Amino acid sequence: MKKTFPFILLFFFISNTNGQQLDSISNHKKLSYKSFILPSALIGSGALLLNSQFNRDNQERSNSLFGSNFHTQVDNITVFMPLLQIYTGELLGFDARHTIKHRTVDVVTANALSYGLVTILKNSVKSTRPDGSDQLSFPSGHTAIAFTNAALLYQEYKDANFWYASSGFVFATATGILRIANNKHFSSDVLAGAGIGLASGILVSYYNPLQKLHFGKKGTAFICPQFGNLIGIGTIIRPNF
Repeated sequence: MKKTFPFILLFFFISNTNGQQLDSISNHKKLSYKSFILPSALIGSGALLLNSQFNRDNQERSNSLFGSNFHTQVDNITVFMPLLQIYTGELLGFDARHTIKHRTVDVVTANALSYGLVTILKNSVKSTRPDGSDQLSFPSGHTAIAFTNAALLYQEYKDANFWYASSGFVFATATGILRIANNKHFSSDVLAGAGIGLASGILVSYYNPLQKLHFGKKGTAFICPQFGNLIGIGTIIRPNF
């Protein structure tokens, strides 16, 4: 238990540090390379830990703590909680920075970017999962999606309520921990996934060329979660130009 405690603490440190990082960069109108220091550090750490003894030791500690037969579907819920919060914040009385249309375009763009990067890396690295089910372990798609939307949530509500804006990172962190507890991912996978998600969310929050697109009044869009071997978000857009 003592050996596992620092491992769990690491995820909360990531969440807390990211909140501080986003808060510091939010005062700048232009996107700076400093915005990507934390995401780069997470991705780099994940890459360095890939196939390492430290990685395997952490997995053994996790299995010892949660049990080798531990399994839950909760991570399939927590992964989408930050996304849900992006749209429900106003119902709780918090003022969002952008309209629903603006938020939706950002959500679709950021998640498509994150999902695309994760998919490319999964099929390039071909790292075997801890449970041996396939070779799509690195990086964690669940974690990437969760942190992508947590970053968007933070930027959307940070001026209205800091605690609500930051709460997405709690769900994102929980998602990463549960993916390891489920024996589906190593620590390296989760760290890299978190970095990719943060980078995608930050980039789109500051620069999204798709915001320049204008749809007709009768245009419709439908966004839905996608489950399967790879997790993602699907969208169907039917504009009336």
